[in-house]
Amino acid sequence: MINLYSGVLLNGAAAITKLSEHGHTHDEHTDVLHYLIHALKDTAVMLPLLFLAFMLMEYIEHKASDKLAGILKNTGGGRAGGAVLGALIGSIPQCGFSVAAANLYSGRFITMGTLAAVFLSTSDEAVPVLLAHPDKIGMIWPLLLTKIAIAVAAGIIIDAVMKMLKLEKNEAPDYEELCAECGCGNHGIWYSAFKHTVKIGIFILIVNAAMGVVMGLAGEEAIAHFLEKMGIFQPFVAGLVGLIPNCAASVLVTELYAEGAIPFGSAVAGLCTGAGLGFAVLFRSNKNIKENFAVLGVVYAIGTAAGIIINLFC
Repeated sequence: MINLYSGVLLNGAAAITKLSEHGHTHDEHTDVLHYLIHALKDTAVMLPLLFLAFMLMEYIEHKASDKLAGILKNTGGGRAGGAVLGALIGSIPQCGFSVAAANLYSGRFITMGTLAAVFLSTSDEAVPVLLAHPDKIGMIWPLLLTKIAIAVAAGIIIDAVMKMLKLEKNEAPDYEELCAECGCGNHGIWYSAFKHTVKIGIFILIVNAAMGVVMGLAGEEAIAHFLEKMGIFQPFVAGLVGLIPNCAASVLVTELYAEGAIPFGSAVAGLCTGAGLGFAVLFRSNKNIKENFAVLGVVYAIGTAAGIIINLFC
């Protein structure tokens, strides 16, 4: 069923592409179509993974034993394993993992440290962009390994600090919170997971399309030119660009790095804060707004600090 949903979005994107090809001039209308096509494709690609994440959550709620819930909780429950696993999963070139992690955190299946590890290691479109430059392929492993190291260290430290300051709530997975609005506890896990996926999928599609239009109106070239002129302040600005919930942000930062317009540290800053649509979904699914801003602030601070340090010593 979820493959059908993804197929509908992809077919919609293909249909819009064909319609846009009949245009005679490159105007604002074709620009809007271009952003909508990308929004449909980006949303469709992450839906299967999002569906699997909701399936896991629904299975634990309806079917799994306390032992299975305990295994999941212990893997991402403040131990080093949660940060390591989160960093490794996040490093896979697919921003859907950050979306899944945001939902898992909202349901208290993973800790803030594990969530931060996923966000910091997420590179969105960085790997495909570098692969498109055959002479830049050697940049991929240093970039990924650096981000993974930062993510693991940050995740472990965040959970340790949370525990030391007794800020860790140690809550059990909150199934009622996840299902409070839809009453999906009365249905099977397939239906429930599909309903959650559709709701979040629509939200992701709207954000993707809106941010694509914003990026288009602002002008990627203008943002790139501004970044190039920031000097030692580049990591701060690159980090802000990375926070934009759209794949265009990671593409822009990676392209500038590949072309030598910004140094390695600035690229790391922009790509560490670039969690794809993870933050957007976190603010949508987690009702604790202060907590959401805390995660955002910590990820931004760690990403920019890492970028500054790398630029100073490398």
